Amino acid sequence: MPESEQVTRALADADLILLGGDITHFGDDSAAARIIGPLNKYQKPVFAVSGNCDYPQVNATLENAHMDLEDRRREFDGLSLTGLNGSLPCPGMTPNERTESEYKHLLEKYINQHYNSGDHLILVSHQPPFGTLCDRLDSGRHVGSQAIRAFILRVQPLLCFTGHIHEGIGIDRIGRTVIVNPGPFRSGHYAYAEINVTPARADITEIRLIN
Repeated sequence: MPESEQVTRALADADLILLGGDITHFGDDSAAARIIGPLNKYQKPVFAVSGNCDYPQVNATLENAHMDLEDRRREFDGLSLTGLNGSLPCPGMTPNERTESEYKHLLEKYINQHYNSGDHLILVSHQPPFGTLCDRLDSGRHVGSQAIRAFILRVQPLLCFTGHIHEGIGIDRIGRTVIVNPGPFRSGHYAYAEINVTPARADITEIRLIN
């Protein structure tokens, strides 16, 4: 984890910390604990998803710390949060991969069991949706998930924080939903969002990419 004055100040000032996956680099529960543990000193809520480069034990670490977002609904200060672990199959085999049908099933389950139409929803998905700046390779090819895009078009979350595609750093939109890929945190990249929430509505007052 980058230890800089800027990062320390940002974490200290945050109300909520979100981790978008690849918490480790092909690491297990002990590696995840070494990354997550230092966040405890900030005494802020932390929610997370695992990435395709995290072994299954990382999911258990997140669950035991009550940080996990997949297949559940978390609440924070008028916001609802859910998440998706892993990624679509990669050119080289990684330990935490999903299919489009698996993502579709998980998202349909969330809608049926957890979603309310009045939710101010934030989706944290390591795998980006298809067809934005955030899933575009250097070649220009888009490699995001069609199932996640369909969910966003249907539900229109306030925000979708994503990752996975290191060169896909950017802020884009699908309908009303703001899509954010901050880039790799180990390289000093992260995103900051300020949201004004009332029972009737939620407005993003500021969102920035930091590197």
